[in-house]
Amino acid sequence: MKTLIIAEKPDMGRNIAAAIEPKAKNMRSHLEGEQYIITWAIGHLIELAEPDHYDEKYKKWNINHLPIIPSEFKLIPNPRTYDQLKVIAELAKKCNQLVNACDAGREGQHIFSLIQRHLGLNQPVKRLWISDLTSETIRNGFATLKDGAEYENLTRAARSRSEADWLIGMNGSRAFTTKHNVLLSVGRVQTPVLALIYDRQKQIEAFSSLKFYELEGHFAQGEIPYRGMWQGERFTDGEKVAALAAKVKGKPARIQSYEVKETKEFPFKLYDLTLLQREANGKYAFSAKKTLDTAQALYEKHKVISYPRTNSNYVTEQNIPDMHKALNALQGTAYHELVQGANRNLVHINNKFICNPTKVEDHHAILPTNKKASGLSPDEQKLYDLIVRRFLSQFYPPAAYKVHTVMTEVEQELFKTTVKELLSLGWKVIYADQKKEKAKATKGKEKEEEEDEEVEVSEPFSIDANGDVACTDAIVKEKDTQPPKHFNEGTLLKAMESAGKQIEDEELRDAMKDSGLGTPATRAATIERLKKVGYIDMQGKKIILTQKGRMVVELIRGAGIELLTSPEMTGQWERRLNEISRGTASDDQFMHNVKRFATLIVDKVRKQARASKTDFEGENAPETSGKRGAASTKTVSRGDGSTKAPAKKKAPAAKPTSDGASTFIATCPRPGCGGSLFMGRKGYGCSHYKEGCGFVIWKESFGRSLTDTQVQALVQKGKTTKLKLVLADGTETDGKIVLKDVATGALGTE
Repeated sequence: MKTLIIAEKPDMGRNIAAAIEPKAKNMRSHLEGEQYIITWAIGHLIELAEPDHYDEKYKKWNINHLPIIPSEFKLIPNPRTYDQLKVIAELAKKCNQLVNACDAGREGQHIFSLIQRHLGLNQPVKRLWISDLTSETIRNGFATLKDGAEYENLTRAARSRSEADWLIGMNGSRAFTTKHNVLLSVGRVQTPVLALIYDRQKQIEAFSSLKFYELEGHFAQGEIPYRGMWQGERFTDGEKVAALAAKVKGKPARIQSYEVKETKEFPFKLYDLTLLQREANGKYAFSAKKTLDTAQALYEKHKVISYPRTNSNYVTEQNIPDMHKALNALQGTAYHELVQGANRNLVHINNKFICNPTKVEDHHAILPTNKKASGLSPDEQKLYDLIVRRFLSQFYPPAAYKVHTVMTEVEQELFKTTVKELLSLGWKVIYADQKKEKAKATKGKEKEEEEDEEVEVSEPFSIDANGDVACTDAIVKEKDTQPPKHFNEGTLLKAMESAGKQIEDEELRDAMKDSGLGTPATRAATIERLKKVGYIDMQGKKIILTQKGRMVVELIRGAGIELLTSPEMTGQWERRLNEISRGTASDDQFMHNVKRFATLIVDKVRKQARASKTDFEGENAPETSGKRGAASTKTVSRGDGSTKAPAKKKAPAAKPTSDGASTFIATCPRPGCGGSLFMGRKGYGCSHYKEGCGFVIWKESFGRSLTDTQVQALVQKGKTTKLKLVLADGTETDGKIVLKDVATGALGTE
């Protein structure tokens, strides 16, 4: 009999077949060779059943029916991919061994486990665990297949994650929705992330700006000019600082102290997914989801980078030869000159800045593979370029500087000067053809203030510590204290990684990775979820809390369920899931605690006073329900503590959200149609598509992933607000997206 290989997606299945069964027959739903049959899931083929599969009464949302805590979770096939599940079931009958070739991570493990459980597959299982999809890696992976039992703890962690999310999401969403008669979504990860945004918003609103003054002294020693900042308490009195400026201006000065020390700046760490998402957001305004999807295409479709869903910035000893092969493969490409300047001796197993096996769990840092890139889209090229340059920088020496610190005294007042003299660019030559890459601040606000005093120069700087100096001028600078900044997706990802703790120290932040909010693979989906349910909106790159999002956090905290909004506590849950995957914690105990917490949520909400409908009003994105198939934005109160589930409407390819809701957006603008727009997998289509309405607005348009609010603006006003856009030729510009054709949904720019 043959071995059945189950990959996560068709592309991966075909890559595997090309590597180990190149003569396999293509049967559309699978490939069959002499030794192997290769087939695939299409994402999740199996889902946790909705509450009404346990009892018909749960079709009606009633707070008196809560909490819903199944003794055993039921599994149901995803109806949209049921045919592929049947294919796997039939193929499994012809095979005496299985290979789990789903993505090498927690969710990939979960996808295979659900198929195995639902179909009752009892054949022995081997696990393919690889970090890139080049033919060489695939063949090596099959030569070293692991026993499936070695990943049983990871399966337990994945199952616990899924069931915990179901318990909190179903009970929390139903409790708050039925109590307040507004469709509200609550989740184990999304709610504490929303609370992070809420708390930042409150800090911004409570902030009171304070005017202050700085005094900058201009000095000269012969032909050498330099500047220094007055050292003392911050000035808030304009008259006092003006008097001080008059006191020192034009007066002789002396060098109180002059120190010179050499310093080095090492290359930044290799990328993990979260760091890549943060930098792509900062440099290209990519959303976290766009970066993840683009990285997945570079990995799966083009096979030019390693597995992207990693939380590690390091590699193991086994990866060092691969890094050298990848460097060689970059010869003859656009990076040829940089490869020629690379020092291969810098990347070795004893360089702990790169090679640190203790900090690599499931996957090493994101690396380019030894496959030459071709046919990349503009966005794929941008992301690939980030990854390649970060990789190449590891083969270059540190940048070297000479830091001059001068303390100048004039009229018994001290001024500090810091001059950073460049000695050699080192790894920064990698970025010499781009805008200057700022070194990351590592000491928070104090560091930012220091940077005001620091001047970087490329020419030699030197003064005579015993020479005469004059204060040629004194400039008063008027400034205002600044409020905390709104989160953007990059800074929110950073906060999620450290469970909201403002940790600037890199080592401490690394230590917090196990207890972050969500995982690198799920954080993008969490941010998208908050957008879709109308809790947050985007203003350019800024994340703005909506009135609905504000109200949800206040209701949860007002009910006395602070734990549900606690980033740190939820981060500890994520740490526990990681411990389960390592076999150092009990999944039974974890689930016991989650069930108790789900019960507590319901008990607290039941005692809460109902909020006014007007409390949720504001410029919100459409509301969604935790009920599968819910298409209306309204619920109907029955007066008995229950809520009538909204009527179902079929939308074209309407994709349920993570807890089952498809999203009503607006009335279709096509003349005479009268249908409703819903968000599908790739666009916003009309519910009357079966009657012939072809109106659709594609979600990915002009370099942006359109939000519900932006689509509403297009439909209702004919245009969006001003946005950063990417035109068809790759040109980046500022402009508005306009609805050119109300019959088809065709878009243009203005």
